[in-house]
Amino acid sequence: MKTQSKTSKLPPTAAMQRNSAPEADALYQQVAGKIEALILSGALRAGERVPSVRRASGQHGVSVATVVQAYVTLEDRGLIEARPKSGFFVRARLRHQVPEPMASRPALTATKVEVGSLQARIFDAARLPEAVPFGAAYPGEENLPVVKLNRIMAAVARRAGARGVSYDMPPGCESLRRQLAKRSLDWGTQLSPDAFITTCGGTEALALCLRAVTKPGDVVAVESPSYFGVLQQIEELGLKAIEIPMHPRDGMNLDALERALKGRRVAACLAVPNFNNPLGSLMPDEHKRRLIGILARRDVPLIEDDINGALIHNGPRPRVAQSFDRDGRVMLCGAFSKTIAPGYRVGWVAPGRYYAKVKALKLTSTLATASLPQMAIAEFVANGGYDRHLRALRRNFAEQIQQTSEAISAAFPEEIKVTRPTGGFVLWVELPKKVSALNLHERALAEKISIAPGPMFSASQSFENFIRINCGHPWSPRLERAIGRLGKLVKSLR
Repeated sequence: MKTQSKTSKLPPTAAMQRNSAPEADALYQQVAGKIEALILSGALRAGERVPSVRRASGQHGVSVATVVQAYVTLEDRGLIEARPKSGFFVRARLRHQVPEPMASRPALTATKVEVGSLQARIFDAARLPEAVPFGAAYPGEENLPVVKLNRIMAAVARRAGARGVSYDMPPGCESLRRQLAKRSLDWGTQLSPDAFITTCGGTEALALCLRAVTKPGDVVAVESPSYFGVLQQIEELGLKAIEIPMHPRDGMNLDALERALKGRRVAACLAVPNFNNPLGSLMPDEHKRRLIGILARRDVPLIEDDINGALIHNGPRPRVAQSFDRDGRVMLCGAFSKTIAPGYRVGWVAPGRYYAKVKALKLTSTLATASLPQMAIAEFVANGGYDRHLRALRRNFAEQIQQTSEAISAAFPEEIKVTRPTGGFVLWVELPKKVSALNLHERALAEKISIAPGPMFSASQSFENFIRINCGHPWSPRLERAIGRLGKLVKSLR
C-alpha cells in the first residue's frame, strides 16, 4: 500500500515503469544510483530540491517515466520526499540530527532589562559587508522580490503624483489596510480595514502597544528566550520583565504563566505564538485559546507579534491567538520586513480596544508611515505577487534551515543541541556547557563571522552557552566554510 499511495501522486507512467523490461529497470536504477551518490557525497543536501522530473529527464537522457521510477525508488529508500505542488526534496538523514534543547527554566521574578549594549554589537557587525551574516535575522536579498518591487514602486510613484510625497496620516494607507483585512481571513480571524494602523516596521508596532498599556516601573511578561528587540523596548521604557519558560516546539509554558500572574500585577504579556525568535516554536491552537483565557480572567492585554506567521515551511498558515479573542484585549502586530522588504519599514497593528490610544501615540512619535512603500506593498499583495513570492520563500527557508542544521551537525561537537523549527529562518543552538557565547561571538567576529550570542535574548542575560544562527541567506560555499570555522572555534573553547 505504501508504494501504491506514492505512485498515485505521480504520472500514470510510474506504475507502468514498475513492470518494465529489465533494460529499463537497469536504466532507472542507474539514474537513482547517480542521484543517491550526489546525496551521500553532500552535493545534494538535506532540504534541497532535486531536479524536476523533466529537467532530470534531459540531464540523464532518459524518459520522464524512467525518472519518475527512479524518484519512487529513492523515496522508498528514504532519501527523498515529495512535497505537494513543490516537487521532490532531499530528506534529512536521521543519523545527522542532533537533539533539541530542553525547555527553558527562568526564575519567575521581575527583572530589570539591560541588553542594549549587546544589541548594538550585533547591528554594528551587520553593517560590515565582509562579515558572514549569521547574526542579525533578516532575509538575504536573493530571497526578496527586489526587481518586481522596484518596478511597482516606480509605477506607483508615477501614478500617485503629489500623494506619494505627502503625509499618510494614521491610520495609514487605505489600500494596504484593505489588503490586510482580506488576509486576516487566512489568519483565522476577520478584521476590517478600520481595525489597522500602519507603522514604521514591526518594531514601532510593538513599541506603540507597550506604551499604550504600560507606564515606567510596570512588569511585562515575556517569553524566555525572547527577541532582543522587544527586550530593548522594555528597557528603554523603564519597564521590568518577568520571563516565562519556553518549549522549543510548543512555545510558552502556560502553567508557568499562570503562576507568574498570581499575586502580582502584570501590565501586559508580549508573546510570539507563531514561530518565536529565536526558538522557532509554534504554539498549538488549543494553547492559544487557553492563553487568551488566562489573560482575560486577569484583564491582562496580550501584545501578539505575528511577524513570522506567514513563514510556515509547509502546510496552511497558523492561526493567530487574536482569533480566539472576544473582547479586543489582543493587540496584533505584524510587518513585511521578514517577507519582502526590510528596508521599506512597513508594519501594522490591529490594537483592538486600545485603538484610540495607539493612534494618538503614532501621531506623536513618527506622525506617519512613508507613503510610497505602503502603496507599493499594497499593489504587490493585491496582484497576487505576494502569494507567489511567499510560496517560494517558504521553500527556500525550509531548505536553508535544513542545510545549515546539517552543516552544524557535521562541524560542531557531538554534545550540541539544535532546534528544528517548522517556520521562520533562525536556529537556536545550545553549545557545550563550558563554551561562552559572548567569547565565541568576539572570536568569530575577529574572523569576520557574525553570530547572535544567547544572553541577548534574556532579560536576565541567561543562555550563556547558546547562539542564534540566521538562515535567511541562500546556502553557499562561503556559508559552509563559516559554519566549519565556527565549529572549530567551539571545539577550541570547550
